[in-house]
Amino acid sequence: MPVLRLPQLLLAYVVTLVAFLAVDALWLGIVMKQAYAAWLGSLMLAQPKLLAAGLFYLLYVVGLLVFAVVPGLRERSWRATAWRAALLGLVSYGTYDLTNHATLKDWPLALTVTDLVWGAVLSCLSATAGHAAASRFKA
Repeated sequence: MPVLRLPQLLLAYVVTLVAFLAVDALWLGIVMKQAYAAWLGSLMLAQPKLLAAGLFYLLYVVGLLVFAVVPGLRERSWRATAWRAALLGLVSYGTYDLTNHATLKDWPLALTVTDLVWGAVLSCLSATAGHAAASRFKA
């Protein structure tokens, strides 16, 4: 099992975070902006709460590292990183969306399904990017 050093882990974190932020910004700000507005309507804020959003992104990427990227690096397998990250995304986004679907009036099923798929895809892509960067790291 390879030894992972702090600079390699920091690189994995930063690349995973940047990939996650960039891809999610495109998704939320361009690709799905109107769909989310239609689905959520008056529930949406004019401006997101940046502190809460920032804490989510910082914390979620820690989860991707712990549960997907680091195990994949130890196994020397981007595929191990990819499937673990996709599973974490499915479970995490599923926790939020399925709970909302179960408890909130008029929560759209289409939103739930879209978010489940998106959570898996986004997590897989960003963690795989972090894995790729960190696996090429030379101390």
